[in-house]
Amino acid sequence: MSGTTATTAPAITGERADLLEQLATQRHYLRHTTRDLTDEQAALRTTAGELCLGGLIKHVSAVERAWVDFILEGPSAMPDFTSMTPAEQEKWADNFRLLPGETLAGVLAEYAGTARRTDELIAALPDLDVSQPLPPAPWYEPGARRSARRVVLNIIGETAQHAGHADILRESLDGAKSMG
Repeated sequence: MSGTTATTAPAITGERADLLEQLATQRHYLRHTTRDLTDEQAALRTTAGELCLGGLIKHVSAVERAWVDFILEGPSAMPDFTSMTPAEQEKWADNFRLLPGETLAGVLAEYAGTARRTDELIAALPDLDVSQPLPPAPWYEPGARRSARRVVLNIIGETAQHAGHADILRESLDGAKSMG
């Protein structure tokens, strides 16, 4: 390296480090439920519900991407949930399934890319207090806003919730447990 100096990005500390660590932990728990599965197993519905392990990974990745887009672009990055047509609702529901041609490896790779993008944004965002108005949805109060911090906390919560769902699905599939 004659004549050049290597630079290293500063270490992430404080609140951002805590947020990133917790998000990484929840992502690990979710991904861990798919260890050693075939594509066919990852696509199986193992409970009375519509969920499958591959679909959960796909869904969490899509939701995380949408929330990151929301931080960057505002409510236009997300659908207007109050006026979704049945076709749009069905397309949204496809986020919970492994569709023909999709593989577990593919959705895990997509999730890894989504995670990198999110982590880079959290590390680089100048202000976690920056906020955007929420898109129209029956579950949001009209005029409500979300800061980048609250969005990251929401992503952590969503990931943890679905990691719990994934534990149940995996144990129902073959008895494997994530912990214990």
